Amino acid sequence: MLENLRNIGIIAHVDAGKTTTTERILYFSGSKHKVGDVDTGDTTTDFDPLEKAKGITINSAAVTVEWGETRINLIDTPGHVDFTAEVERSLRVLDGGVCVFCAVGGVEVQSEKVWFQANTHNVPRIAYVNKLDRMGADFFGCIEQMKEKLQVVPAICAIPVGQAGEFQGIIDLVEMKFILRDKTDPNNIRYTLVDIPESHREQAAEYRHQLLETASLVDDHLVELILEEKPVPTELLKAAIRKGTLENKFTPIVCGSSKNFHGVQLLLDCVVDYLPSPYDRPPVTATVFKSKDKETVQRKPEPTEPFSALAFKTVSESTGDLVYTRIYSGQLRPKDEVLNTTTGKTERIARIFRMMGDKRESLDVVGPGEIVAVVGLKNTSTGQTLCDANHPVILEEIRFPDPVIAQALIPDPKSDETKLADALAKLVRDDPTLKFRTDPETKQLILSGMGELHLEISVEKLMRTPGVMVSTGKPMVAYRQTLSKTVEVETRFIKQTGGSGKYAVVKCIFEPLDKERIEELRAKAEEEGQKVDPNNIFFFNKIVGGAVPREYIPAVEAGVRAAAAKGAKYGFPCVDMACTLIDGKYHEVDSSAEAFKLAGTECCRDAQVKAGITLLEPIMNVVVVAPENYQGTLAGDINRRRGEILNFSSDKGRCHIHAYIPLAGLFGYTSDLRNVTSGTASFSMEPSHYAPVREELADLRKPGAA
Repeated sequence: MLENLRNIGIIAHVDAGKTTTTERILYFSGSKHKVGDVDTGDTTTDFDPLEKAKGITINSAAVTVEWGETRINLIDTPGHVDFTAEVERSLRVLDGGVCVFCAVGGVEVQSEKVWFQANTHNVPRIAYVNKLDRMGADFFGCIEQMKEKLQVVPAICAIPVGQAGEFQGIIDLVEMKFILRDKTDPNNIRYTLVDIPESHREQAAEYRHQLLETASLVDDHLVELILEEKPVPTELLKAAIRKGTLENKFTPIVCGSSKNFHGVQLLLDCVVDYLPSPYDRPPVTATVFKSKDKETVQRKPEPTEPFSALAFKTVSESTGDLVYTRIYSGQLRPKDEVLNTTTGKTERIARIFRMMGDKRESLDVVGPGEIVAVVGLKNTSTGQTLCDANHPVILEEIRFPDPVIAQALIPDPKSDETKLADALAKLVRDDPTLKFRTDPETKQLILSGMGELHLEISVEKLMRTPGVMVSTGKPMVAYRQTLSKTVEVETRFIKQTGGSGKYAVVKCIFEPLDKERIEELRAKAEEEGQKVDPNNIFFFNKIVGGAVPREYIPAVEAGVRAAAAKGAKYGFPCVDMACTLIDGKYHEVDSSAEAFKLAGTECCRDAQVKAGITLLEPIMNVVVVAPENYQGTLAGDINRRRGEILNFSSDKGRCHIHAYIPLAGLFGYTSDLRNVTSGTASFSMEPSHYAPVREELADLRKPGAA
């Protein structure tokens, strides 16, 4: 039954314990008999050799477990910011989430990022505070950080008895019992609910009262019982917590130590009790395929509805592509033919699998709400819609951030060029935040991604392809450029080569745009249903009297956009610019769309030369965490890298430095930081914005140069 299905994701900052928590969930649910460990490289979800070697999650992995009568489809996602695409596409198809926080680190940078990503998708969540046995653990401090940084309204459902070296277990505030683990059980499964220890009864009563007050925000009957000081039935409290969670009014918070088997069984109970089934989520809204007025329809999670599904992840395999799919409505069987409305092509389903890490179970039929992998699709990639050909619709696509860092790939002379091209094509198709291109000037292959680790991992994946060997040049920054001032330019494109010639004259005003103007123009374009240029290039037509015939206006715009895509001076894309066509001339015989397109291209290039350009560099949002005695050294190093320190904070002997640092100053920062602090510091970074940089400070060498 669909009411007994949960599609959830485990999301968090790197090293918060997501994979270990997933491993314990598999163990407690009976899905595996021997518990795995990240340190020994035998976990179910980190099955890729690179994940085992580096001890981190790189790829999101799906597993399915049974807890009581409920089936839980669970996706373990990476915590490193370089692999944000894995989190984004997982959140797009999940119904609920478990956000894991380290009781020592609290709300770290990537925790914030994934939390607000989940907000964007309106995904109900449970917060799980892990590692309560670690030195420096602070459960209540972590909750205060959640309230401050994430604007969480906490519904604290469990509290610890002791922390760090004194951690003894967990009090369940819903049942008002202490969860006593059986220390004689070698399998770490048995526990009993006993009376709360005397030392913690007063604290438990206080937090139980807070929980009741929070839950009463969504239940008037609960309010009456509290005011009348009557006992609150457990089922009534659970129903209120569930209602508030599904409405995103508050977030249930539980705790534990996954590595030591504490709290995971309670977490599973909470997943069943408080997170939504597909029925609890709003029906998905889709656009009718090829409808002129973008008519929308809803697809309910019913087997009788027309089939619709979203492909959210592809994995290239030697035996055929594995396409992870979320089914929103209808049913799917092997040998079914479905329409890919993104490509307009029909695809045939060969086999359907339920995934368990790298293992798979073959299925004969799947229905709405299911997350499965299918084989047989030859032209389907991430974000594309699969549906019933007789009821074609398009689901909302998945949006990914643009790459911020690039490096040259230098093929080994012995490498097979065809195999390299095929391997690159599969690599970038499986990872939408990777891009590759051939530089038209140097003829070098340029691979772009989200960070140094992202590129390093991607190149290692590439090298696993037989016959492919590459080396890499120093990473390059993906700069942008914009105009330095507003200019008016007239360009005359007149060529006569015998027979009909080419004649086009255009006069345009080009202006740089500030942030406020960009937001205004983007909002207006979206309101009018126009496609918004990701580089914020806007084109306006103010021709009067037919100086340029109407049929040639789109050609002028196409020429301007082509020139902006590859800037005139350095070849970086031109951004944040408006072009207004104000005048022009045409010839009855020699004018054509091609001539006006070429005129638009030259006009845009002339404008960049005449106005001069402002070079823009990517700025990263960086948080460094280190022992307090390194604060001065690290601050000086950030200044040396042209960084701007936003604030300092200290907590339990460790300093947190929040700064904006140009990406160009962060190459090699991982090893530099390790050397300076003897391996005691860590940092995280994510793209923030682009900012002007003096050309003499920019790294403008050719791709692949050392």
